[in-house]
Amino acid sequence: MCPDSAKTFYLDNREIPFKEGQTVFDAAMTAGAYIPHLCHNPDYEPHSSCRLCTVIVNGRPFASCTQPAVAGQMVQSDTPELREMRRMLTQMLFVEGNHYCPSCEKSGNCKLQATAYELGLQDNHFPQFFPKRERDASHPDILLDRDRCILCGLCVRVSRDIDKKNVFAMTGRGIHTVIVVDSPSGELKDSKATAQDEAVQHCPVGALLLKGKGFEVPIGERIYDKASISVHSVEAFQAREAVHG
Repeated sequence: MCPDSAKTFYLDNREIPFKEGQTVFDAAMTAGAYIPHLCHNPDYEPHSSCRLCTVIVNGRPFASCTQPAVAGQMVQSDTPELREMRRMLTQMLFVEGNHYCPSCEKSGNCKLQATAYELGLQDNHFPQFFPKRERDASHPDILLDRDRCILCGLCVRVSRDIDKKNVFAMTGRGIHTVIVVDSPSGELKDSKATAQDEAVQHCPVGALLLKGKGFEVPIGERIYDKASISVHSVEAFQAREAVHG
């Protein structure tokens, strides 16, 4: 038990211990309580852009990835209303892009696909937009497929804060928002992007893919083929916490 074990809050009536500086999300995942999420990666600063991790704290909605854990607070995550909101947000992400899971190289490793399974999605519910967004295959090692982008902003933040390159940015509003590349031509081939960039390695969907790596791991043996995203995410988070504290 950690030294700060006296500090606890309640998540769906379960007492959750936390350490000073932890968010509701961090503490919950460390305790083995899965909260759905897409844009968050524990190795980087939270952004709360996808809103899937929204919880009710003392009667008000907050993004759990940025909400500080406070002793005694009452948090709800597993409610009919929140489950329905998460399903709706995930359905909207599917219809606002062009996601064809059976033919996508990311299938089995894709957080969007795995989250849809976790939330029990049976259909997209909303009319499909079928947007026409430009693909960029100009780079010798990287493919940028904007049709699969869910605008989580992870590549933008990581390229800026970790890779120190500012390769990616977002432009436009609403359904017209797209990822753009910082280069004279606007193409990846003329940017500073490399296959080793953290921003490229950690795309949660199939928007950024490394060329020449397709299907190295067969379907059926991929991350979420072996375990559901709730099980895998909690185990990965707890393993990371054990190493980094």
